[in-house]
Amino acid sequence: MKKLFSLVLAMSILSTATATDFQTVPLKTIEGKDASLKDYAGKVVLIVNVASECGYTGQYSGLQALHQKFADKGFAVLGFPCNDFGGQEPGSEADIRQFCTSRYSVTFPMFAKVKIVGEGSHPLFAALTSGKDVQWNFEKFLLGKDGKLISRYGSDAEPEGGDIEAAVKTALGL
Repeated sequence: MKKLFSLVLAMSILSTATATDFQTVPLKTIEGKDASLKDYAGKVVLIVNVASECGYTGQYSGLQALHQKFADKGFAVLGFPCNDFGGQEPGSEADIRQFCTSRYSVTFPMFAKVKIVGEGSHPLFAALTSGKDVQWNFEKFLLGKDGKLISRYGSDAEPEGGDIEAAVKTALGL
């Protein structure tokens, strides 16, 4: 019984550490300002690696719609541009910001371009993936209000109207 209690306690501590690790990873906004996921503590968050020249780029519309639909209920989409897959995000942060706002009217927070595969990958994605590499642009990671990973979705998972939206509603308690 004592061993079981110790095991449960250790697992609880590890899961708490994981949530804390996500929140303490230093980030940069697309405008170059310091940030972290602590800025979103208590919110449900969908983290997405994005690219402007990808076959999935049209998902910006669904991401923006999802963000608008639930932002006032404690939800945020966070976009992380990445050029690791097919060189599909070649522009500067200014180019990316301009593209997202002019083409898709993106208002959700965008961050500086990150590397997410291989050596030198961003620590946030290293923590999110737990050794299972991101396969392509527009993979999505849903974090609960407690900062813990709820679910991971592939590039082809549409943000609005399907499994992701249902999971967001559940995480928000709607």
